[in-house]
Amino acid sequence: MTPNRLLIKPTLTLLSLVFALTFSFGQSDITVMPEKVSLDVGESTTLKASIKGDDGKVVEDAQFLFFTRRRKGGGAVEVDSTGLVTAKLPGEAIVIVIYPHPDGKYLRANIPVSIAYPALSRIEFNEPPQNILTDIPTAISATILDKMDLDRNDLEISFSSSDPKIASFDAFNNLTGHQPGKITIMAKVEDITAKFDIKIEKNPVEDIQLTASVDEALSGDVINFEAQTMDKSGKMVKAPVTFTFQGKSAEQSEFAGGLIKPDGRFVAYQPGVYTITAVCGKNSAQKVVRIGDRQEVIKRDIQLVGKGSVTDKHTSDLWVWEGVDGRDYAVTGTWGADGEAFFWDVTDPANMTPIDTVKVDARTVNDVKVSEDGRICIISREGASNRKNGIIIFDVSDPTNVWKISEYSDGLTGGVHNLFIYDNHVFALSNAERYDIINIEDPAAPYKVGEYEIPTPGHSIHDVWVVDGIAYSSNWHDGVHIVDVGNGIAGGTPAKPVLITSFTYPSGWNHAAFPFFSKSTGKFYVIAGDEAFPYGLHVKDNPVIAAGWLHVFDVTDMENPVEVAKYEVEGAGSHNFWIEGETLYVANYNAGLRVVDISGELLGDLRAQGREMGWFISTDPKGYVPNAAFTWGPQPHKGHIFFSDWNSGLWSVKMEEKRLKN
Repeated sequence: MTPNRLLIKPTLTLLSLVFALTFSFGQSDITVMPEKVSLDVGESTTLKASIKGDDGKVVEDAQFLFFTRRRKGGGAVEVDSTGLVTAKLPGEAIVIVIYPHPDGKYLRANIPVSIAYPALSRIEFNEPPQNILTDIPTAISATILDKMDLDRNDLEISFSSSDPKIASFDAFNNLTGHQPGKITIMAKVEDITAKFDIKIEKNPVEDIQLTASVDEALSGDVINFEAQTMDKSGKMVKAPVTFTFQGKSAEQSEFAGGLIKPDGRFVAYQPGVYTITAVCGKNSAQKVVRIGDRQEVIKRDIQLVGKGSVTDKHTSDLWVWEGVDGRDYAVTGTWGADGEAFFWDVTDPANMTPIDTVKVDARTVNDVKVSEDGRICIISREGASNRKNGIIIFDVSDPTNVWKISEYSDGLTGGVHNLFIYDNHVFALSNAERYDIINIEDPAAPYKVGEYEIPTPGHSIHDVWVVDGIAYSSNWHDGVHIVDVGNGIAGGTPAKPVLITSFTYPSGWNHAAFPFFSKSTGKFYVIAGDEAFPYGLHVKDNPVIAAGWLHVFDVTDMENPVEVAKYEVEGAGSHNFWIEGETLYVANYNAGLRVVDISGELLGDLRAQGREMGWFISTDPKGYVPNAAFTWGPQPHKGHIFFSDWNSGLWSVKMEEKRLKN
């Protein structure tokens, strides 16, 4: 559960980072010079930090930790262990200076860094059209580049037409032709200009025929509309069409919402009657479709089955598996505590029983994973007293008698937040900078064979998931990286990972990613989850309110990933999630467990469409924070849904058969 939007440097362990950012320390006594930094890209300066003791004198040889935080859409800097700050990208950034006080507290100072933008270089039009038709608004756009070839999207371009009588712009840079002719379009920002010529032609369309793939569907189903444009002789002609819609709800209200794409794909959010309109210039056509209630088909009750209470400390991740003896087991980690991991017999989910405990030198055992054969369990460590964090490998052939096989910390001393086991290899995050790939064919003698690290300034990584020889890593501002680590699609191996593709999204909160193949559509999706704490991560004895949502990307065409849908619970944030078949299980922190139907083509706002099958809020009056649900991670297993809760431990619930209408 890393704080959002952080770019963590090697000088700070992840656990230290979490505690430094999540507790209130009052007025900082750290003095840092200079108090503000202004640099050009490529320039460097060294911060000088000092702190006074209780006697008012400067503490000699005080050790400080330095790391950076990149503001949304802002600049980027790098900082080393000596406080040397180097500007990498223009904009605004922050260097955070931490003093680990001997009494266990962390004192902190924030140093703002301003990195100057280079001078502007040029304007480039984005696929400018050679001609347009009259009466059809056409969006015109361009990109501003500076002398470093960086996109200056912080500036606005002014567009103008050489003859507004022939064609003119509206306030949103849409160009509309009024009569045939030729004009010149000019783009201007500061003293930089660019031009291109365009021809305006008479719109030949006199009629539109609009058809739909179906006349009736459920909310959330995608309907394809096709508009054929014809001239006055009835001959088909090519012309751009704009789609709009109006919906009237069957029951919920007078209005009904939805989404229609420029290519004619339409999805309704509520049941009701929708009128879709296709417009081309002064001509239009309409088609009516009827939408039924998806909730009547998919809604289920989710009932509590059992609970494995952990109320004296925070619980982190879980893993459920079938043991070599045919019984079912689970392991759960602990967060910000004393380095324990608990093993449970969950064969009877109504009576989950603790059967063993391991304790390691750590504050947090954040991640726990079990090998596919059910014999090896690996846990991650953060906050070890000797800074030898890394991973620890256990034999769980008999989960009632777990024993340590080995540990591995080479290159992982900064802390391992997450890990994944795949094909006799462990993919372990190293100090939130990269993932190391460790061979465990002999679990008593693990050794590193490869690594993957993003080459961007101030990069950071939070999680990695591996399926079919492809690793999906979650990298905050740098989004999701899809890497061949043995699949062969890009020639990658565990020793030589090869990037296949990557994608980002504006919030920069990418925390987790899960791929899945949709059997009902033949499409391949990756769901990328946010994590954010705008209201603070941890205030003692108070519930935590999170933020963020799931972004659904269609990556059927690996070279062109496209965000197509989202799932969001307002007033809560997503954490870990799992997909089984075409059902999505989401740990939504303070909004509990959510189960979502992701069958069929995915488009638009999934929750607004009624795709939520059911939910369960894990409130516990005896919890570490009483009655404060904070669902961490779900895993379906043999007809039950197991999940961990940060404040109360391990839970088991079951989704019942379809709920009948009254």
